[in-house]
Amino acid sequence: MRAVILAGGSGTRLWPLSRERFPKQFLPLLGQHSLLQDTIARVRPVVGDEVWVVTTDELRFLAAQQLREIGLDPAGRVLCEPAGRNTAPAIGLAALLSAPEDVLLVLPSDHAVRDEQIFRDALLASRPAAEAGLLVTFGISPSRPETGYGYIQVGRPLPGLRGVCSVDRFVEKPDRARAQQYLSAGGYVWNSGMFAFRAGTLLEEMARHAPDVHRGLEALRPALSQGRDPPADLYRALPKIAIDYAVMERSDKVAVVPVDPGWSDLGSFETLLEILPADADGNVTRLAPGGDAILVESSRNLVWGGKKVVALAGVRDLVVVDTPDALLVCSRERAQGVREVVARLKAAGREEAALHRTVYRPWGSYTVLEEGKGYKVKRIAVLPRARLSLQFHRHRSEHWIGAAGTAGVTRGRESFPLRPNEAAFIPVSVPHRLENPGTEAVEIIEVQIGDYLGEDDIVRLDDDYGRSP
Repeated sequence: MRAVILAGGSGTRLWPLSRERFPKQFLPLLGQHSLLQDTIARVRPVVGDEVWVVTTDELRFLAAQQLREIGLDPAGRVLCEPAGRNTAPAIGLAALLSAPEDVLLVLPSDHAVRDEQIFRDALLASRPAAEAGLLVTFGISPSRPETGYGYIQVGRPLPGLRGVCSVDRFVEKPDRARAQQYLSAGGYVWNSGMFAFRAGTLLEEMARHAPDVHRGLEALRPALSQGRDPPADLYRALPKIAIDYAVMERSDKVAVVPVDPGWSDLGSFETLLEILPADADGNVTRLAPGGDAILVESSRNLVWGGKKVVALAGVRDLVVVDTPDALLVCSRERAQGVREVVARLKAAGREEAALHRTVYRPWGSYTVLEEGKGYKVKRIAVLPRARLSLQFHRHRSEHWIGAAGTAGVTRGRESFPLRPNEAAFIPVSVPHRLENPGTEAVEIIEVQIGDYLGEDDIVRLDDDYGRSP
């Protein structure tokens, strides 16, 4: 079995923690590791190192770095979509790269599971059904009349396949009254968006029920057989459709494994309040080292902050999320309105919709420390053996000051080391490169001076950018 982990979503409902270019699956929301890393750790006892991560071109370096952090070489394990086309093309891409008999476990990267052994038992129960040519989905036993999930009506147990049942029907997200009926009647489970099937079975059913998707995927095969990424123009031409609509709800080969592992899709701040430990007044606090929360006559609040003091007095049922560049305050019942906040930020062209103050790149990261009219100050960290592209700027000069490690600097025709407490000046329009030739992290402080300091004022002179997965 191979785990195919989908890690390309944007996670706008958890803004400002989650951003378009650093979505929630890469965040440590529940512990020390990211949700993606937690997902891999949860499934490795079943699949070993047979793990693929499907993500976008912009996020591939984040996925690669997080795989390295947990001891997995990302080479050959990060599948890159040139553009987001929803789950049917993403899963089809993984199936196309697999042998027809390979059993694929398709898992989102941003879910939480409390009882991992029950979850793994369900994954193992799905294997015989998948090997028999069924498309298996995992249905979560409902704990409340949830209106945010689709439902599956569970049919009869399938003979010879322990824990596997037929599917009577898929049900769209219901209103509250209908959701309460499903909960009271029994026999309904939440559609988790997790699946198991043979790669060949999926492609066969896709050819039957979503031929336009199948034809588009087959057009990618020549490039994939040569070890290349999917051609961007062909991939963007694929229909944008979920696997549920394309195949699962149409096929007569679908089965379901009902399971109750304490599952959550972490789709909102409300779900974080349900999962994370709370104090005696129902308050959930998550703060960086050095931060503090002072809660006076306040209850049932979520407080997420950094190193500063966050104080609440006489309030209840609030979500307060403080990041270096954005502050969110909303009621718990209106937490879904965060999507509208993100939409307005995008419409206004604000970087806060997509980026944090710290931005991760293939070569490392940069943090904006201060900016004003005509200047910007950054802390730049370059990973070992990594380097930025050779580039120049039309509108700004840069002053580099070494803070840690020894950097390599190319400036025009000269190359030289930059050590801690040494400085280098990069004039406007002069080609330059920063790199880390050593094995320890390099940090510099960069001061930009100019009439325009946008990130798009970069003219790259080569394609040697960072380090690829």
